[in-house]
Amino acid sequence: MRSKEKIKIFTTTITAGTHKGKKIEIPDIFTTRSSKGILKESLFNTLQFDIIDKNFVEVFAGSGSIGLEALSRGAGQCYFMEYNRTAFRCLEGNVKRVDPSKCHLFYGDSFEKFSTVYDIVKQSKEKTYFYFDPPFSTRDGMDDIYDKTIALIEGIEPEVAEMVIVEHMTSLDMPEKIGALELMKRKKFGRSTMTYYKPKE
Repeated sequence: MRSKEKIKIFTTTITAGTHKGKKIEIPDIFTTRSSKGILKESLFNTLQFDIIDKNFVEVFAGSGSIGLEALSRGAGQCYFMEYNRTAFRCLEGNVKRVDPSKCHLFYGDSFEKFSTVYDIVKQSKEKTYFYFDPPFSTRDGMDDIYDKTIALIEGIEPEVAEMVIVEHMTSLDMPEKIGALELMKRKKFGRSTMTYYKPKE
């Protein structure tokens, strides 16, 4: 019987803001996919200073690299949900290195934890950015993940959301409208695409 292989850990760094240069650890596991540098840069070029003091929710957090980048660039309170134990341990370590006072971690299934986090940000009365990066549906057991993700987004009220961003497979055609939100822009990066939604004007 083969002994358990040690999981490889990759590192990246926060690219801008008050925590620029701080190390983020990312475990090499199939459910966790590091967002490409070019994609992350494009995201924050879009958000720019609008995220300052806003809530930022990373729904499928993995190691938290997007939410921690948002925090470094001025986001107020950041919320992370992750169900994989290895990824969650990395997330805990990353948060400790950056700023635990502004980070709220939720261990468990994102689909189950979402309503708890949503209620917290709704009560804060501060507009919220929601970032969804579900595991790609080509993986085993992930066939309905985008349907479930869209169902979550449908419940987001316009007075709560500043913006909803979905990172997804380019082959997936995301709808023009989801609930009270409408598609603002779409940007492709090879196999991955970022689709942005805003509350209807």
